[in-house]
Amino acid sequence: MRFTDSTTGQLEDTLAGALSGDKQNMEVDLFATESEQEKLSQQDSDCGNEILDNTKVTATNLDWVEEQHDNVGPYKGDDVCDGDERKPVIEVKNLYKIYKVGTNKVRALNGVDFKVYEGEFCAIVGTSGSGKSTLLNMLAGLEKPTKGEILIDGQHIEKMNENQLVRFRRENVGFIFQSFNLIGTMDALENVALPLTFRGMPKMLRLKRAMKMLRLVGLKEHAKHRPNQMSGGQQQRVGMARALVVNPKIMFADEPTGNLDSHTSKDMMDLMRRIVNEQKKTLIMVTHDDSLAAIADKVIRIVDGKIVDMTE
Repeated sequence: MRFTDSTTGQLEDTLAGALSGDKQNMEVDLFATESEQEKLSQQDSDCGNEILDNTKVTATNLDWVEEQHDNVGPYKGDDVCDGDERKPVIEVKNLYKIYKVGTNKVRALNGVDFKVYEGEFCAIVGTSGSGKSTLLNMLAGLEKPTKGEILIDGQHIEKMNENQLVRFRRENVGFIFQSFNLIGTMDALENVALPLTFRGMPKMLRLKRAMKMLRLVGLKEHAKHRPNQMSGGQQQRVGMARALVVNPKIMFADEPTGNLDSHTSKDMMDLMRRIVNEQKKTLIMVTHDDSLAAIADKVIRIVDGKIVDMTE
């Protein structure tokens, strides 16, 4: 299953084609506009740190990269939230999505209400066609609702225009895909650092941050490996590191273990559970597998566009 359906596939398509010069989908949140890219390119050319050129970074100097610029400050995800009061980071109110198919109306979402709290791991469970992917698209701002409200961190994203949504996603959201969506010509370090490029972060600092995330997911030794040199589980860990590197408030995961065997799936779920606990991230995962959902703090079960059960 794709993170987005055929009408909203821009997120995956842009990830897959970003380095081939395709700017048709540059509005997607992980990537900047053409003018922003030109500015970033100029920043890189002025950097002056030749050892950090993509063709020159080697496994032997990655430790040196990691030690530089300690004044970048602590990674915000490492901060521990004080107090027990829970803050709703996602609020969905009376949400509908109705499609017209000929003369018929299909209710992909049919009056959905729920809250997800800060630092909570929420699993949305349903069979194919239940509406769970449509719901995830709505939460990510990739589709507009027919009716209802979606508040993310207090902001009504259903009222935002496309440019506002692009900016919002880029600053607040991380994505983990079923199909990994790593750039084949880039190594793990470069794949993880890529979103920071389009935030204007200098090369030294984005490599430092990317290495920190690879260490977090246990892949420091694979930093210079390309996707075809890694297992499926390792590639998905790189995908998780890439989602975390932008320090998102919310992470969305669409069937993140769908392309993994059962043993690797368990390892991946354990890692996701640990990341949520340690980094205090809010994670929304879509799955059809009850055994995977069992590890979540909250399980929302959806059938025919309606929530039929919610357990915490």
